[in-house]
Amino acid sequence: TMKKLYAAGDEKMMEFDFDFIGAQYYYRTVAKKSMIPGLKAKEISPEKRGVPMNEMDGEIYPEGFYQILKQIGNYEKVKKIIVTENGTCVKDKVVNGRVNDKERVKYFEDHLAAMLKAKNEGVNIDGYFVWSLTDNFEWDKGFRPRFGLVHVDFKTLNRTMKDSGYWFKEFLK
Repeated sequence: TMKKLYAAGDEKMMEFDFDFIGAQYYYRTVAKKSMIPGLKAKEISPEKRGVPMNEMDGEIYPEGFYQILKQIGNYEKVKKIIVTENGTCVKDKVVNGRVNDKERVKYFEDHLAAMLKAKNEGVNIDGYFVWSLTDNFEWDKGFRPRFGLVHVDFKTLNRTMKDSGYWFKEFLK
């Protein structure tokens, strides 16, 4: 057990003060308890539930972002929260030099509104970072899921600003 690993007074040495808590949120996962004793919970896919989802089959659920920010913000020792990653992947195509990723724009509109709701209710949110500026390599999925505000052609390395990138530019003005 864990108690065997600690000596009296160790908890004092493990205390520390931190400047902020970093939060990352992409999508919600819903699970149900297994009917068979001893088996773990089973995920219920967004597709089966008929809810919006991203290219990696994650449920797009801005309310979950709000809820987690509120939950973290309720801890008394949390001074502030910085959202270190938030974004979604959609199937992007460059057509006539443009990437119309309206699903990503909607995602950001809804998730930023959820974050601002939490902030207006007293959660000390001190920063927000989009995931990601450019399309990138996802550890277990490779180059397929595209999270960036800028489309990258991985054969030529040409970059094309997506509509979501233009939207963010206007949002930040």
